[in-house]
Amino acid sequence: MNTKYILTLAFAGSAMLSGCKKDYLDTQPSQFTTPDQLGAAAQQDPKLLNGSITGLYTTMFTPGVGGTTGHDDFGHRGVDIYSDMLCSDMVLAALNYGWYAPVARYQATVDFTRNEAYVPWRYLYRQIFGANSIIDILGGNDLVPATAALKVTMGQAKTMRAYGYFYLSQLYAKEYGSGSEKILPIYITADPTKINQPKSTTKEVWDLMVADLTQSITYLEGYTRTTKDQVDKNVAKGLLAYVLAARGTQADWTQVATLTQDIMTAYPMTTAAQLVYNGTNGTTAGFNNIATASWIWGVDLTLAQGINLISWWGQVDQFTYSYAWAGDPKTIDRGLYDAIHADDIRKNQFASPTATSYKLQPINKFFDPARVAGGQRQVITDLVYMRSDEFYLLNAEAKARLGQDASARTALSTFLTPRITDISYLTSLSGQALLNEIYLQTRIELWGEGKSYFAMKRNKATITRGINHLFDAGSSFTYNDPKLTFVIPQAEVLNNPNLNK
Repeated sequence: MNTKYILTLAFAGSAMLSGCKKDYLDTQPSQFTTPDQLGAAAQQDPKLLNGSITGLYTTMFTPGVGGTTGHDDFGHRGVDIYSDMLCSDMVLAALNYGWYAPVARYQATVDFTRNEAYVPWRYLYRQIFGANSIIDILGGNDLVPATAALKVTMGQAKTMRAYGYFYLSQLYAKEYGSGSEKILPIYITADPTKINQPKSTTKEVWDLMVADLTQSITYLEGYTRTTKDQVDKNVAKGLLAYVLAARGTQADWTQVATLTQDIMTAYPMTTAAQLVYNGTNGTTAGFNNIATASWIWGVDLTLAQGINLISWWGQVDQFTYSYAWAGDPKTIDRGLYDAIHADDIRKNQFASPTATSYKLQPINKFFDPARVAGGQRQVITDLVYMRSDEFYLLNAEAKARLGQDASARTALSTFLTPRITDISYLTSLSGQALLNEIYLQTRIELWGEGKSYFAMKRNKATITRGINHLFDAGSSFTYNDPKLTFVIPQAEVLNNPNLNK
């Protein structure tokens, strides 16, 4: 990665010096705090690194963190929209403003000059650089912190580094493959002399993610966070479950079953009353409140954060003043909508295709509680990054992949009972048919949350676009079609001479 891209991160809590010749600098300049000095101070007072950790979490929802001025560039949930459109479950239903058109057209995935190919790369490597800076301050990648407080900091940093690599591995590599395919540069330090690394193999990337998350779970044991924007052991377990499921060996699936069971024990499912607005429960239903018991990871947005037009809510919610309301609605794929059972309450999360307004928009799943069209100008509705329901479904999938069909059916039945009136059809499902049903329910449950793309890849699925897509309606694409995975962006190709060595 080129120095000018790596070194643009303003790193809260420290002043970082890099990129200068050693001959021209004192190794311990008095006017700055060096990483070594800050690391020594942090050994005495770990709170000195709180600002640095907070900076990682703030980056997840800040406009422009993908290095552009685009109104589709706002961190984690912006990447979620990209992935939901790539797997075609989310439809760009109009083109009045043009944001996301290159993604919906499958142009951005095959053209390395497009900003849309650059935004996730820049954002995710920015997170990796920030995490590596903290790890360096603590003493480096292999150091075992001496105190519980420093272990928590290291655990959070390594979890965030693995988060960055996991999303990169999904968005920029077609699949795990044999393990020998070269996909991404690996960076385990923010040292400016270690820039411009060549691509590493899928095995090397996965080994790093598994090592980071396994260690983080240990380091975060016993840690109680103060807000849900911080990662804890359950966030690390959730990410590790996704990483292992994406690799998909039988040993991996056995561990996925254990990890997801742990999360299920710690967090309840989203209740039926919380799943959908029914006309009277606007303040208690909907995916807009960090206090929802099933939310594992997310952020409590407040007026002080200044989020408005350029935001996930602005792009998706009809009740927020921005693009979805003004003329670029995002809707559910018609084929997926039609696959939702008539007696499934989640069908009511979306306006019907025959409605006089808001056709197929998620107006009863994602909404500002005031429910005034274009009404929320300053965004204070919260963002969900991870919730327990993902792992109830992944637990059922793990059991099915391990050949435990009866246990998988039981897990899926337990999950669907509050959602679908008649689940008797599940009793006849086994083998691939059972896996197909779990995959379908994952797509329905997690629509708009950025997780269906992962499910498409690990299920090696073929997607068929519904009749309401503006582009390629009715066309089918396999999970490893080049159109469904981004190419490495031009900025990296031009500025990293070692990329393909």
